[in-house]
Amino acid sequence: MQLPSQGLDVSSIVTPQWFNPRLHPHHEAVSNPALPVQVPPASDWTLSRSKRILDFSTALFMLTALLLPMLAIALCVRLTSKGPALFVQKRVGRGGRLFGIYKFRSMTVGSSSGPGLTMTGDRRITAAGRWIRRFKLDELPQFYNVLRGEMSLVGPRPKLPIYEPIVNMPFRPGITGAATLAFRHEEDILSGIHASQLEHFYSTEIKPRKAQIDLQYMSQATIGSDLRMIAATFLACFAPVEVSASLRGNDRQHGNDSMTA
Repeated sequence: MQLPSQGLDVSSIVTPQWFNPRLHPHHEAVSNPALPVQVPPASDWTLSRSKRILDFSTALFMLTALLLPMLAIALCVRLTSKGPALFVQKRVGRGGRLFGIYKFRSMTVGSSSGPGLTMTGDRRITAAGRWIRRFKLDELPQFYNVLRGEMSLVGPRPKLPIYEPIVNMPFRPGITGAATLAFRHEEDILSGIHASQLEHFYSTEIKPRKAQIDLQYMSQATIGSDLRMIAATFLACFAPVEVSASLRGNDRQHGNDSMTA
């Protein structure tokens, strides 16, 4: 299948060097994104008890401090569309074990039976969902997953089983991570791909690059780099920047077909 990749410079997406000075340039880590992912040993911090204590204490604090705002978001979701406020979906966790990830529902009920990928303008996203997704507020319930030990503050984003490239991942998935920030405009990037080629493009171009970025980071992560990652995530949520035209692609050229529910 011929990919409509002209005008989509996905290879230019990199992990910012200030996350960790020891990270190598992205093009050195991923010379061929189609190669099978090799899992390097995790850093001492990544698997440490100290990291788990930081995760637990931070999650407990955030759930307590954000209780009222989260109740307001839940009420907004319930009042603006039919269905429950929370969305629970099976994702792949540490060691390949499945767990239920919690999010505020941002799509219409029954959307989980449709395509697993979303793009900008996806008609399944509700009016309130567009707002909470823009500022990543739909991810707030995942502090409960962190509290339970199913997730960490920083790590690879938990994937659906069909999209998980890391077999028996040795560390917990995270609320945020290196690839999460590098591909924070993923939905805009995918909007430049024809719907019939979306899955293939994601599997061959985006998924391997995200896996390599995450694995490289987790093999060298420290408490300092994790704290910088969390700070960068906070800034990215409240100061979103539009994706460049080179990453979004030429909408006319690719047809820009929207996926329907």
